[in-house]
Amino acid sequence: MSVEEHAGLGDWTPETLAVPGEVRQVVAAPHPVLSRPGGAVDPTAVETVQLAADLIATMRVSPGCVGLAAPQVGVGAQVFAVDVTGHPKAVTVHGTFVLCNARVVEATRWKPGREGCMSVPDLTGDVKRASRLVVEGDLPGTGKAVRLVTDGFEARALQHEIDHCSGLLFLDRVAGAHAVYQRKVYL
Repeated sequence: MSVEEHAGLGDWTPETLAVPGEVRQVVAAPHPVLSRPGGAVDPTAVETVQLAADLIATMRVSPGCVGLAAPQVGVGAQVFAVDVTGHPKAVTVHGTFVLCNARVVEATRWKPGREGCMSVPDLTGDVKRASRLVVEGDLPGTGKAVRLVTDGFEARALQHEIDHCSGLLFLDRVAGAHAVYQRKVYL
C-alpha cells in the first residue's frame, strides 16, 4: 500500500466506519494492559472498525479528552483516536481521526509540556515531546496508509497515544518525581 504524501487525512471521517460506537470503560493504572505493547491490527477487520468507533464514542463523552488508545479501554492493540478540535493550545488541527499501526517517522523541536491521562486520573506530569511530528499509519475501515504532518499540541497528543500503544504511560517519560503533580482540576 502506498503512503498518501500529504499532511491531511483525505476524505476519511468517523462516519466512514459506518458502525455506531459504544462507550467503553477506561481502565486505570496499574492495569496490566497499559504496560504491554499492543499488537498490530488489520485496519479493515470488523473488530478493528468497531474498536475505532468505540474509541471515538468514548472520547466524545469524556470531558477534556483529546486522545484515547485501545489499551486504555482494555484492548492490547495499536489503535488510537485523536481530536484536539477546540483545545486552546491547539494550532494545527486535523479533526477527529483514528490511526492503526501508527509509527513516528520524524520527530523534531523537542519541548517540555504538562500532560494528563484518563488512565492516570490523579496525576499530571512534565514530559519532553517533539513539537513537530511526522507519523505514518493506516485508516480503519478503508485500510488506506497515510502520512500525517503536525505540530504543537496535536503532535503531543499523537505521541502520548502512540506511547499507550507501545505499553508506555506519560509517567514513564517524566524526568523524575519532581516532574509529577497532583491533578488540581478534574474535568
